[in-house]
Amino acid sequence: MDKQKLNEQNYEKASKTYQPKPPYVLNVIKAFIIGGLICVLGELITEMYVHWFDYSEKDAGNPTVATLILLSALATGFGVYDKLGQFAGAGSAVPVTGFANSITSAALEHKSEGLVLGVATNLFKLAGSVIVFGVVAAYVLGILRYLWSLIF
Repeated sequence: MDKQKLNEQNYEKASKTYQPKPPYVLNVIKAFIIGGLICVLGELITEMYVHWFDYSEKDAGNPTVATLILLSALATGFGVYDKLGQFAGAGSAVPVTGFANSITSAALEHKSEGLVLGVATNLFKLAGSVIVFGVVAAYVLGILRYLWSLIF
């Protein structure tokens, strides 16, 4: 058993010498630019709701998020968002659009299994964990804020 682990470690060390180093600086720049452009798009959509539909800045947030989700889902369905993700890496994982992309991708991947057992089931596998984490995090932060207000 020890000899097998030693061989695996030697193989890993030897294979790392032949792997090209990823261009970290270029990847960070691409992620920053694409993530920033997605956020600029969100700001433009917000301004559209404020100026064209007479929403207040505060009220324009919800339709902006819904529009970004719709655009991300459509881009995923047409295969555009996947290419963007390959180019930008983490920059395309801006929370709203990245989450919409992952949900839509899960639904599209399993559509051959049927509408209920394929799309809906796999869609909620991913969304469920995110929703549970969000609810638990909000609960914990709510308790901390309540305790903070009692102390100060």
